[in-house]
Amino acid sequence: MMERRSSEQTKATILRVARERFAAQGYERTTIRAVAAEAEIDPSMVMRYFGSKEQLFDAALAVDLRLPDLAAVPAEDLPAALVRHFVERWEGDPADDALLVLLRSAVTNERAAARMREAFATQVAPALAAAVGPDRAARAAGLVAAQLLGLALTRYLLRLPAVTSLTPEAVVEGLGPGVGAVLGVG
Repeated sequence: MMERRSSEQTKATILRVARERFAAQGYERTTIRAVAAEAEIDPSMVMRYFGSKEQLFDAALAVDLRLPDLAAVPAEDLPAALVRHFVERWEGDPADDALLVLLRSAVTNERAAARMREAFATQVAPALAAAVGPDRAARAAGLVAAQLLGLALTRYLLRLPAVTSLTPEAVVEGLGPGVGAVLGVG
């Protein structure tokens, strides 16, 4: 007999499976039926919780970068703190891979690309504004995003050996100076 799940457990399972599917197969090839089958539920349950494939995709792409209060970080430590935060974020909880799903999907899906832009505009730019001032925040956020998303692409998606072989601290040491140059600190 199959164990009953609470509605929150069911929703969390659907979301986990959907993120895995979207990450592995992209938006176009991921189907509600496949998500439901892997979650061991009827496809109508996916629709009940999320309404449509598009809404499921949106939910799977919800990203909270969980940035620390960057205003509290001394200027000289800011570059390393930013790089360390993102490395820890990507290598932390494998069940919370929405950021990598978003990155993978953003390359081929305009909706995902818009979500990625939104995440950096609404989370990174304001956090940087508190640390480097509002005049430099938008430009800095864009260039920092280029560096950190490049890291994510090469380390976690393409898995380039020269990058995957580095310890997290070596990544921080290697990328920190470039981030510092963009921020005008460190």
